[in-house]
Amino acid sequence: MSSSGVILSLFVLISFFNVCFASRKLTALVEQTQLLHYHKGALLSGKISVNLIWYGKFKPSQRAILSDFINSLSSSNPSKTNPSVAQWWKTTEKYYHLANSNNTLSLNLGKQVLVENYSLGKSLTQKQIVQLASKGEQKDAINVVLTASDVAVDGFCVNRCGTHGASKGAVIKGKTYRFAYIWVGNSETLCPGYCAWPFHQPIYGPQTPPLGAPNNDVGVDGMVINLASLLAGTATNPFGNGYYQGEADAPLEAASACPGVYAKGAYPGYPGDLLVDKTTGASYNAHGTNGRKYLVPALYDPATFTCSTLI
Repeated sequence: MSSSGVILSLFVLISFFNVCFASRKLTALVEQTQLLHYHKGALLSGKISVNLIWYGKFKPSQRAILSDFINSLSSSNPSKTNPSVAQWWKTTEKYYHLANSNNTLSLNLGKQVLVENYSLGKSLTQKQIVQLASKGEQKDAINVVLTASDVAVDGFCVNRCGTHGASKGAVIKGKTYRFAYIWVGNSETLCPGYCAWPFHQPIYGPQTPPLGAPNNDVGVDGMVINLASLLAGTATNPFGNGYYQGEADAPLEAASACPGVYAKGAYPGYPGDLLVDKTTGASYNAHGTNGRKYLVPALYDPATFTCSTLI
């Protein structure tokens, strides 16, 4: 081979290695930038019923606020006014695309179970929360346990306002199914400064004035925020091996990755530049069904590597 041929071959070989190295660097950069890593587990897909288990005393008006929120998530029943809850929920679809999944998730309000007699008492363990969650559907379901303002739960107001997980469900044709569950407590009596901010003075940090609750119920409007956060976590990390960062038993998830952020301009102690109802003075960032207004948290957007807000 001539010297020019050797030089050309070396040039091609070096170029090939440079391209491969650049490709690996780009892939590594994307992996480093992506805050929430996919752990290859199953995501929820298909039609999933969201069943509400009400533990303790709730007014019909309070139940309507939360059931309307679940209905607002569906793209088949969206608010005619933007920004909407259904628009907010669409961010979760990006996680499915990132996982190269052709599946889609459709949530609909399922059955509602009332347990008003405090059959398990007014101080519940995590095991009892799962026991209550099993009163919902056992397959293709997210069972949401909602505890009243006079009910204490292990860890409530100490290090959590709610939680989500999964449990074994029905056995159908020899196959054992799992259902996802969520628990959210009404913090109005026990710790509104911890679980219902920004509708109550915070228990720590900058002491900014509380904002008006869009449904005129500090406790339940706070529950909406926490339920929204946990629904996003359930959709993207239903069984503990989906999208998250950190330890599996204390994961950073789609909403918890963006704490305290509800609109552009947010900073510690300030939720962001929210919309204000001209009549009531209440603050919100999303419209729902039946003319409802809600405050929903920012979600981590895996396409832009940022906390995404509606406004």
